[in-house]
Amino acid sequence: MTRTRSTGDATQDDLRSGPAHDTKTVVADAARLRALDAYHVLDTEPEPGFDQIVRLTCQSLRVPIALVSLVAADRQFFKARRGLEICGTPLAGSFCQYAIQAGDIMVVPDAELDPRFAQSPFVVGEPGVRFYAGAPLITPDGRVIGSLCAIDRVPRDGLSDEERRTLLDLSELVMERLEARRLAIAENGGRHRFEAVAGASIDAIICADSGNRILSWNAAAERMFGYGADEVVGQSLSLIVPPDMRPMHEAGLARAAAGHPTKLVGSLVTIQALRRDGTQFPIELSLSRWSEGGEHRFGAIARDITDRIEAERRLKRAAEHDALTDLANRSALVRRMDEAAAAGREASLVLIDLDGFKEVNDSLGHAAGDDTLVEVARRLTDLAGETSLVSRLGGDEFVVLSVGDADASCAVDVARSAIAAIERPIEVGERSVYVGASAGIAATQGGDWTVDGLLADADLALYRAKRDGKGLTRLFTPELRPLSEERVSIGSGLRQAWERQEFELYYQPQVRLKDGAIVGAEALIRWNHPERGVVAPGAFLSILEGSLLAVPVSEWILRTACAQAEIWLRGRDAPFRMGVNLSAAQFRAGDLPDVVERALGDCGLPPDALELEITENIVLQHQTRITADLCILRDRGVGISFDDYGTGYASLTMLKDVPVTRLKIDRSFVSGAAFHDGDRAIVEAIVRLARGFDLDVIAEGIETVQQASFMRAYCGEAQGYLFGRPMQAAAFEALLQRDAPSPAWLPSSDQAAA
Repeated sequence: MTRTRSTGDATQDDLRSGPAHDTKTVVADAARLRALDAYHVLDTEPEPGFDQIVRLTCQSLRVPIALVSLVAADRQFFKARRGLEICGTPLAGSFCQYAIQAGDIMVVPDAELDPRFAQSPFVVGEPGVRFYAGAPLITPDGRVIGSLCAIDRVPRDGLSDEERRTLLDLSELVMERLEARRLAIAENGGRHRFEAVAGASIDAIICADSGNRILSWNAAAERMFGYGADEVVGQSLSLIVPPDMRPMHEAGLARAAAGHPTKLVGSLVTIQALRRDGTQFPIELSLSRWSEGGEHRFGAIARDITDRIEAERRLKRAAEHDALTDLANRSALVRRMDEAAAAGREASLVLIDLDGFKEVNDSLGHAAGDDTLVEVARRLTDLAGETSLVSRLGGDEFVVLSVGDADASCAVDVARSAIAAIERPIEVGERSVYVGASAGIAATQGGDWTVDGLLADADLALYRAKRDGKGLTRLFTPELRPLSEERVSIGSGLRQAWERQEFELYYQPQVRLKDGAIVGAEALIRWNHPERGVVAPGAFLSILEGSLLAVPVSEWILRTACAQAEIWLRGRDAPFRMGVNLSAAQFRAGDLPDVVERALGDCGLPPDALELEITENIVLQHQTRITADLCILRDRGVGISFDDYGTGYASLTMLKDVPVTRLKIDRSFVSGAAFHDGDRAIVEAIVRLARGFDLDVIAEGIETVQQASFMRAYCGEAQGYLFGRPMQAAAFEALLQRDAPSPAWLPSSDQAAA
């Protein structure tokens, strides 16, 4: 029989030269020991599969002893053994500590002639080893964790080629069984962890097999779908799929089970699901797929999003409709005009402004003013019919838009009819209210027109109607263009105002509703004109924001407000927050985070004492750049507030992407919230949404005790004329000093209890 010398065969010269490697280094190899630990096999009970391998080793190699030896840091453990009673030994004198150093089979023909083992207790004592052959047990990542040993009590020449192949094959079989054992343990541990996580999850977690049968069903799934786990495990997953969707569901699952790619796995989708009582509801579904025991398994995490969908519906309507009158708002109007202009359709626009409305508010209160606006909206809707869009631009301004009809004479008739309808007495409670209206009309000339151009033309016509007298209608003509020059003069006046330091900051208090304590202020710019007096921002702010002064003036506002906040915060036990409005120009400059950091550092104001206010429409214009800047500011501790929340296009989308800390409920929702179900529903939806995103809420535009009492149930803070109009710094400081814990507008303890 031909013999071959394996890698581990030793000549007399080899034996005299001693071991080629440092045994301690190999044995203590941390990576190798971690690889061994991953199998969780040390000191475990015998297993038939391994016992069978050592029995085959003895038979194939005609030896009395065979071992599956696993080498730990200080000992060797025999997972399987034949011809030997002990389960393991210390490493001293062992053969396997050398066998794991070889990349191939180690063969010792006669241990008594090998200086490494001649004095080994296993050679001079039991079991009297003379011949040893060990094949390394190599993990998939190349770590040697032990050996499959063939041992004889008499010397042998070595191994034949066939015996060597057999020993290697058997060692690979040992590793296959070890790998199978490791995977089974990991799978079992993963299942236990999965069941623990699933049991505590607020989401429904369901597992199914490739045959569409339910394997597991957590407590949240029981609550969501109405079935107990004992009722559905083993049943078809189609049980919770609406009937009309079942064929598509079952076909998709079959494709996935066959190994075909599917877009659903790894994606987050919104679909309809079916409860036990037969009702359908929307869920957000995440699917995963894995193999278990050679079979496909599918996992589904489902969340009931009924409340979210309803909130989205309400907020979408709020984004497109005026909360008080239920008319289309400015955003919806502009979108309709954009569509018409893009399609090349002609249009006419009637811009209506109420006369005498301020007197109604001042004499009868804002509730009466709200009722008046609602009745005006109803009359305009009846007048326009279904062919025109009636919109409330804001305040007491309304628009009637007709698309596909640019007949100026028809638009004039609409305007006159509208004024006549508005002038009829309006019953508010037991009183009759009288208001009038003026109207400006603009009509397109052909299909080439712009939204801003048509609105500007109608605005100039309305401006002429107001100048000529109340209750009038004026049609835009090119001769009205010089009127715009009057507005242009404001632009040149702004440059002089900046140079002469005519701008000043006013501060409006923000209070805590439960006790009336002042917790912050919003900084608001005013223009102290030498001839006109204090000019409100509505008269110049839009022109300022579009000018070259936008960035320097905005930075001045920020620095001035921060410096003032630091003064008011100094020596104050309670926290104080300064709100500063951001403009689109500040983001376009590209250095907003650095500008804010310098402003805070120069005056020593803590970042959490500053809150930057931004509107949704500004974010929509430059979302990527703005979101990046806001994330930097938020990471530095600065608060981010959405101003006029609920009046933009993409409230929910931006709440997920923009790092806001607080929502400011727009005054249009608050002004009628205590009296109108629609406003109340919107306020409730916004507050629930804010809680879901862990955001604070503040209400704007509180002007009456009733509004404050109503909003106290929904948010902790508010601002509005009830607590103080915007005022100069000295007046605000005096207000801070007399900040009473129980202001007059708070209900008495008896009223609060009631």
